[in-house]
Amino acid sequence: MVEPAVILPSDPLLPRRVDPHFAWEAGALRAVGGSHVLLDHDALLAGDVAAAVHRIPAGPGPLWYRGWMVPTARYAELAEALAERGRPLLTGPDAYATAHELPGWYRTFEPLTPASSWLPGSDWSRSALAAAAAELGGRGPAVVKDYVKSRKHEWAEACYVPDLADLDALERVASRFAELQGEFLAGGLVVRRFEPFARAADGRAEEARVWWLDGEAVLVGPHPDSPAVRVEPELSAVRPLVRRLGCRFVTTDLARSTGAGAADGADGADGAERWRVVEVGDGQVSELPSGVDVEALFRALLKA
Repeated sequence: MVEPAVILPSDPLLPRRVDPHFAWEAGALRAVGGSHVLLDHDALLAGDVAAAVHRIPAGPGPLWYRGWMVPTARYAELAEALAERGRPLLTGPDAYATAHELPGWYRTFEPLTPASSWLPGSDWSRSALAAAAAELGGRGPAVVKDYVKSRKHEWAEACYVPDLADLDALERVASRFAELQGEFLAGGLVVRRFEPFARAADGRAEEARVWWLDGEAVLVGPHPDSPAVRVEPELSAVRPLVRRLGCRFVTTDLARSTGAGAADGADGADGAERWRVVEVGDGQVSELPSGVDVEALFRALLKA
């Protein structure tokens, strides 16, 4: 059996080298005896797939991707080009779309994640926004995002809606979100019920990112936005849903609910903390936090 290699993005200025952002991952991969190949990410986004993969030797041998996010259509083109070279991606296009975009994973994780509705495309009428709000009960706080990302750093301007009953506010926030996302808007608009989560003393969310391979958690670490905040989430409720999703390499971002706003209300009857799924992602494009020992993750990928 041929051991998988890992695709990493090349440096746009020095294309024979790894993108500096992923150089430490290349080092961790080498430390466990793995190898990498280089992808021209800019060429892929521009639609020149042949140029994107020209530094990837022909097979045999499967590949994992670790790099910047790729739109689902471009990922499918990449998968096809690599398969023609005898280098199949271990995450196929359908599995990538399922884990990467909220409509793909939401129904599986619905019991553990904030209630959500969504609108495809980028032209959302007031009536469509009203219908999306109505799916969530038509009132109460919510956040907007696209199928992949939010703009939480522009919280009041392009993310948070204090009350869905205020359609003017929903329309204003959704419009500003679309404006700021521009060409990078992924899939469409998601309207998501706001739930309060526990926060550390410095105000940062107590959030963990869990890396799953073939249904098993292989790395638990902080969220990249808060690398100094370390929490140990309870995974017993999440694990069966990850397995049901059926994608080989995924991440789940988990936060501890403070009770109000979460489905079914408070913590369990035994007093156990209630952990909620904030986001699901494809493990190939999920950011690794700094300061985390990732060798176990790469060892698992190389044995997959």
